[in-house]
Amino acid sequence: MTPIMFELLLRSLWETVLMTVASGVISLVAGLPLGLALVVTARGGIAENLSINRALGAVINGFRSVPFIILLVALIPLTRLIVGTALGTWAAIVPLAIAATPYYARIAEVSLREVDRGLIDAVRAMGGNRWTIIREVLVPEALPGIVAGFTVTLVTLIGASAMAGAIGAGGLGDLAIRYGYQRFETNVMIAVVAVLIVLVCGIQWLGDQLVAGLDHK
Repeated sequence: MTPIMFELLLRSLWETVLMTVASGVISLVAGLPLGLALVVTARGGIAENLSINRALGAVINGFRSVPFIILLVALIPLTRLIVGTALGTWAAIVPLAIAATPYYARIAEVSLREVDRGLIDAVRAMGGNRWTIIREVLVPEALPGIVAGFTVTLVTLIGASAMAGAIGAGGLGDLAIRYGYQRFETNVMIAVVAVLIVLVCGIQWLGDQLVAGLDHK
């Protein structure tokens, strides 16, 4: 691989990391509250409201049912409105975050539902309000699952960011398409795949270590 191509590989890696981290943080900040809302408003929840629960569930399922490549194109007007362009790394963050948020919300919901009901009832019996239950029981008890789910979301975002390269979003996917596929440079394709494998394994390892540490507390 030539020095120029190696430099392109490093730049593409940085763009992929930027897209993944930025959209991942947005999905965490937006998706966790959505997951909490789904749990607390469900039947038997601490703030039961089936109308809100069904409406939220319908919206989340609607976004999750759209294939990412279609969502990517459909959100071009919104992307242009937010960042001023539909091309480039920053433009890709918008559809990536919108796609990842409902995905992570469902993962967080599953983890939150697994919290022991007895703990919630105990806090209620001691006079704890809804916010106390969320802050002192639901989130802390579900934290290992929340972190594990966020790790899975980040790994999924890496794959989605590579797909975003198909429409000029930059990153490793764009490099693989422009050089590895269109110019038949097999060494570039192999290098991109190798970097993606290392990146995914690294994120998964870090997530597993963090979950293991939380489980031992």
